[in-house]
Amino acid sequence: FIIAVFRLLAHVPVPGVDTSTLKAYLSGNAILGIFDLFSGGALQNFSIVTLGVGPYINASIIIQLFTIMIPKLEELSKEGEYGREKINMYTKFLTVPLALLQSYGIYFLLSKQGIIPTLGIFQLVILILTLMAGTMLLTWIGDLVTEYGVGNGISILIFVGIISRLPVTALQVANGLFTGSAAQIMGLVIFLLFSLLVVMSVVLVNEGTRNVLIEYGRRSERSQKVTNYLPMKINQAGVIPIIFAVSAVSLPSMISGPFVASSNTTLQNIGIFLNANFSQENLLYNVIYFVLVFGFTYFYTSIQFDPVKIADDIKKRGGFIPGIRPGSNTSAYLKGVISRITLSGALFLGLIAILPFLVTKATGFTDLSIGGSGLLIVVSVVLETVRQVESLMTVRDYQSFLH
Repeated sequence: FIIAVFRLLAHVPVPGVDTSTLKAYLSGNAILGIFDLFSGGALQNFSIVTLGVGPYINASIIIQLFTIMIPKLEELSKEGEYGREKINMYTKFLTVPLALLQSYGIYFLLSKQGIIPTLGIFQLVILILTLMAGTMLLTWIGDLVTEYGVGNGISILIFVGIISRLPVTALQVANGLFTGSAAQIMGLVIFLLFSLLVVMSVVLVNEGTRNVLIEYGRRSERSQKVTNYLPMKINQAGVIPIIFAVSAVSLPSMISGPFVASSNTTLQNIGIFLNANFSQENLLYNVIYFVLVFGFTYFYTSIQFDPVKIADDIKKRGGFIPGIRPGSNTSAYLKGVISRITLSGALFLGLIAILPFLVTKATGFTDLSIGGSGLLIVVSVVLETVRQVESLMTVRDYQSFLH
């Protein structure tokens, strides 16, 4: 029912917007295309939930970074359920100004393109408040799913928004298989096999870990040696480096529109240059995109994984890595391990980010319903939801056994 409500809201438009022009504009803008993907097509319809849960995701990332930098927030994050509720409250407080700012940003950008007419103060305030209210409504709906349903509600909404285009694409593929030429059918078959291979790769990398053996000293000669493992994920950063990178690499194409519309010849030439060299089909765009994802992966992993702190925690618990002295040597060892596995994770994320470009060049299939970042999110949400379902089933089995 909640999913049905979300899909209904995504088709309730804000009046006065040329949606056909908006769809054409979104097809050539990567960052707005990702926003539209996460909102399940709400942006191309310019619905009341156009922003989706994007502002909440941005607020969550900002609060997560602040948790690392601000000691009080770090202490709060360690206080169990109470701390998580407090941090979630701060995240929602931050979501409101971000949603207001993002609402005005979308209006400013689209009005410069002539997609939205210039509004008066009163109409503009109504538009901004409507879009902000749509975001907060989805956040509340997501919390309902988290509290009473299975899985994380916000992740489920993003997941539903991403896969909402799959039925249309599946029909197009089926139609191509039945009515296309031999070459087209062969291209579609190769594309389907490649898609299956990519999904398998995403699952393997997303679930892949490097387990570092940790031993704990014996309390007495009679006590057994205690061993444990420190799991270090290949992809520590998730999809966040892709979000950061696409924001940076899409900035030139976003500002090219106002430049081209300018009356100044120099600004027009700059806009034409940016528009020609920073489109999704351009090689330079994808090379820069790959490099940015690679760099942001290392940056975010260094924030998420602190080898000095982990080595100190292991030492305080009386543990050690066999063959490695506790303290600074353990820290240096963990730093070397995380650097090596992050290399493969960063390369994989970079390839996933430019996946649409690679698939288009290899198969000629241009109508991708899910890009690399969307696929990564879909797989992560499915795996996490399946784990929660299995956990609930296990608890239910234990309860029936006890009764």
